[in-house]
Amino acid sequence: MIKKIVIGFAVLFVLIQFIRIDKTNPPVDLQEDYIVVTNAPEEIADMLKSSCYDCHSNESKYPWYSNVAPVSWWLKDHINEGRDELNFSKWGSYETKRKRHKMEESIEMIEEGEMPLPPYTITHSDAKLSELQKQKLVDWFTYIKDRRIQ
Repeated sequence: MIKKIVIGFAVLFVLIQFIRIDKTNPPVDLQEDYIVVTNAPEEIADMLKSSCYDCHSNESKYPWYSNVAPVSWWLKDHINEGRDELNFSKWGSYETKRKRHKMEESIEMIEEGEMPLPPYTITHSDAKLSELQKQKLVDWFTYIKDRRIQ
């Protein structure tokens, strides 16, 4: 009986591999990109690219495990949710009120340790931010929110 259950799960696992996710990134208009629009310093740009852009831009890089269902489904759903919440590739198209709100939320998420997501930093060690890096991002987001958004 246990052997049949194990074989059944193995067959099911193989079959679900044929349900692939779409890894096509939407086009990027650099004139709308957060880094370009805000003229972010290189240090800030590097932090954003390594810690935020995989889920919060149209520049997602899909790791090897994005080829393994059902992990791939969870990953794609997470990227879609991240882009819906804040898409740095579309920053220039956001209304002023939304930009301010997104900067406030970003500050809060970093300060509370919610971003970057801890599970993400396990498989992407370069995405993990030091306390100093977190403070620099918070300071940058505060500066953008208070002085650069019109």
